[in-house]
Amino acid sequence: MSLYLILLFPSLTIALLLALRSSRAVKWVSFVGSLAQLALLIAFYFHFKSLDSGTAIKPFKYQEQITWFPSVDIHFHIGIDGIALSLMLLTAVVMMGAVLVSWNIKTLVKEYFILLILLSIGAYGTFMSLNLIVLFFFLEVAVIPKFLLISIWGSGNKKYSANKLAIMLIGASAFIFTGMVSLYFMLPEGERSFDIIQLSQTIIDTNIQSLVYVLIFIGFGTFSAVFPFHNWVPDGHSSAPTAGSMLLAGISMKLGGFGLLRVATYLFPLAALQYAEIVIALGAVSILYGAVVTMMQKDLKYLNAYSSISHCGFIILGMGMLTQTALNGAVIQLISHGIMTALFFAIIGMIYERTHTRTIGEMSGLLTTIPFISTMLIIVGLCSLGLPGMSGFVSEMLVLMGCFEKQSLFHRAAAILSAMSIVITAVYILRAVTKVTMGDTHGSQIAYRNASWNEKLAALLLVAAIFIIGLYPQWLVDLVSNDTKLIIDKILLSK
Repeated sequence: MSLYLILLFPSLTIALLLALRSSRAVKWVSFVGSLAQLALLIAFYFHFKSLDSGTAIKPFKYQEQITWFPSVDIHFHIGIDGIALSLMLLTAVVMMGAVLVSWNIKTLVKEYFILLILLSIGAYGTFMSLNLIVLFFFLEVAVIPKFLLISIWGSGNKKYSANKLAIMLIGASAFIFTGMVSLYFMLPEGERSFDIIQLSQTIIDTNIQSLVYVLIFIGFGTFSAVFPFHNWVPDGHSSAPTAGSMLLAGISMKLGGFGLLRVATYLFPLAALQYAEIVIALGAVSILYGAVVTMMQKDLKYLNAYSSISHCGFIILGMGMLTQTALNGAVIQLISHGIMTALFFAIIGMIYERTHTRTIGEMSGLLTTIPFISTMLIIVGLCSLGLPGMSGFVSEMLVLMGCFEKQSLFHRAAAILSAMSIVITAVYILRAVTKVTMGDTHGSQIAYRNASWNEKLAALLLVAAIFIIGLYPQWLVDLVSNDTKLIIDKILLSK
């Protein structure tokens, strides 16, 4: 199997869309293209599992390479491990949901769906890149659609939100690019490379690691909404169209978490150890800060946006702990949060289309008038607060268990403080969900239309993913554990 197929399928979908004139045809081609992409990645998953487990010699499968600029060691080098494949499966699921909830788009329909698919190409390319410059290229490809989706199809103060997002992420990209180029020129001339596999086998001086790690962490940390680089997230989510919010939280923020794992932690193990306590502290602060601020939100989109900062803090916490259990939990939290928050934003969009408000205090009794949508809201709320049997419980439990594998007071205290956010999350989720779905109905709400077939299919797809991970997480743990072990072994060898 060739990884080029994963880039070819969405590229062909865009080519077909460019040739179409009918809005209805554009939507159906986008849907079929996203369905085919999901089927392709499921096939890759089963083929990947049939191969031998990755080893320290060759952890990446399906490697392909095309020479671009050999004089500076820039090659189109791609390959995937279990972590990359799991995130690509996430991208396909969220992408299909985003296409389905966009069925009612009426303005610039062709351009809208092309941008959605272009964002997915940027994500797929980032996850499979084994050359730092190629990774950076695809990362930037994913930024452009986000800016346009918000500025054209967004709502509220969309110009401000789009510009803020673009400035913050371009600034983050500047840190990433500076770190990559600095690494190249700071290495001895015979060891200079942008190739991730070659760099992972190179002994990099501690001082170089320390400097470059900070630059890379700030860059990818901004994409991941790590405190204090998070403030583009609430405005971006609140102004984005529904599918834009789904992709922004479900996919784009995961590019940052992936970069922290693939580049910062994997290539600079000594620096990862050196800054581990700072990373842990930032993760714990993000968790608690996000949870406390979420309690004060009255708008459903802002509630989910600030909640995302808190949930993504568990990813950072798991990476900082540097135990395999915690890293497994961090990767599964990347997947779980992507699915959960995409569903949350999809449901918020469905509610807004009917009630024309996102203010929690202006809604009540929706379970009676739009039962399917309200039920989905209750389910995703329970996933967000970490109910056993759902993906949110598995990922956060693994991170916290990984924290307690460390014996020091600092690590245990960080785990306990982070666990306190679960109680806060339960408070704001239950308060918001019960207020919106329970209580008396307003007379005008009786006329609200039921969920359409595309809305039901999008919600059920994402709910199924939540329960598949929550009820049987072992398949995902098995998929990523060889690669998280590789990272931990590399860190232990570098001590």
